[in-house]
Amino acid sequence: MKHLLIVIAVLLCAAALPFALSPYSLRVMVLALISAIAVIGLCFAFGYAGLVDLGQAAFVGIGGYTAAILTTKLGFGFWQALPLALLAAGVFAVLIGAPMLRLRGHYLALATVGLNVTMEIITKNWEGLTGGEDGITSIPGVSIAGMPIATDRAYYFLALAFLVIAAGIGLALRASRFGRAMIAVRDDELAADACGVLVFRTKLTAFTLASVFGSLSGVLYAHYAGYISPGDFDSVRSITLLVMLIVGGEASILGAIGGAVLISFAPEWLRFLGTAYLTVFGIAIMLVLILAPEGAAGAARALRRRLRLA
Repeated sequence: MKHLLIVIAVLLCAAALPFALSPYSLRVMVLALISAIAVIGLCFAFGYAGLVDLGQAAFVGIGGYTAAILTTKLGFGFWQALPLALLAAGVFAVLIGAPMLRLRGHYLALATVGLNVTMEIITKNWEGLTGGEDGITSIPGVSIAGMPIATDRAYYFLALAFLVIAAGIGLALRASRFGRAMIAVRDDELAADACGVLVFRTKLTAFTLASVFGSLSGVLYAHYAGYISPGDFDSVRSITLLVMLIVGGEASILGAIGGAVLISFAPEWLRFLGTAYLTVFGIAIMLVLILAPEGAAGAARALRRRLRLA
């Protein structure tokens, strides 16, 4: 009952938040919620299964470009394009993950970076399909029962609904047998294999889930912005998503959401520093890694334990 009341309180605060934010802050918050979905996916691969994934933005791009192409060139609607975009990302993740996940450690990290760079090259050069450097414009918005989601506030609630579903799935997976299998693989592959865990299948499933969640984020972003280009899904974006996860807590769904919101608003909070922003931001990230290696979620758990012992 206590946890249910906490969840209800958090949802009520989230529902009231868009009425208290300025128009610009509301737009940043919408982008943060959309990013949080991709970060939750990254939590499966990196936080739970221990896969060093530096290419999550590639799957965000696959979702965004698939939805954009289907809606602008083939006349699909958002709700028709959404499942096809998720399917495209999932199938591609299985095909590319089957050979790539044979690698480990920094070799896997380099492979995922290469995947992201390849995605950039394809989107920049396949002009007939992706629009090249100019990207794809005039991506239609979202409608529900014929009613368009035309304002930032309305899209906030749409993004929030998808985020709640994504977080619910993530929490359910964490508590499931498969969730325990992922964590066992992360901690010790040999021990997990000895206990009957299908290590490779677990890795591939975690990677595919991460890709599908990334694709969902990309679809929502494309239809919210109305325009996408290769720069929206480059390697820097992948690193930013990973930073969001690490700052929030690499093995925490709620931490992933908090990290996405924090890193999304950090540039606005530090804007007064001007050109020194990146230096201060980098130092802050290093301090988080040193002082709170388990992220904000880990720091919160440690504080709660101390209060209980006090």
